[in-house]
Amino acid sequence: MIVFDTDTLTLYLRNHAKVVERHGRTKDEVVITVISWIETLQGRFATLLKAADSTELQRGQERLDQARRDLATFRVLPAMGPAAKQFDRLRTNKKLRSIGRGDMLIAAITLANQSTLVTRNVRHFSKVDGLQVENWAD
Repeated sequence: MIVFDTDTLTLYLRNHAKVVERHGRTKDEVVITVISWIETLQGRFATLLKAADSTELQRGQERLDQARRDLATFRVLPAMGPAAKQFDRLRTNKKLRSIGRGDMLIAAITLANQSTLVTRNVRHFSKVDGLQVENWAD
């Protein structure tokens, strides 16, 4: 199974040539975590809530609607059971504090599902012992 982090998900949804091509060649299921699902929708919610006028409000609603349709095409891995246990294990590792809570959660969910994380930030996620990481964008 392949897990897209939020950045790779965004690239895929924007039709980044290399990511789309590699996605088309994989035989593995491509999924996202609940964290990437949240981060994607948070951005759309912010656009809608910060709209300065009716044009921006409508554009924000359209972007939110599109994001909901796009996200519905992916299975979303939850932060439950084994993922929660992995998170507890990772958060005790002081060297991982620099990667941030969201990325630590993405790593925990990916590890719990014995999957490969696809990200541009290989150096960042390589700090997580046992996490398989690939970059499809560069």
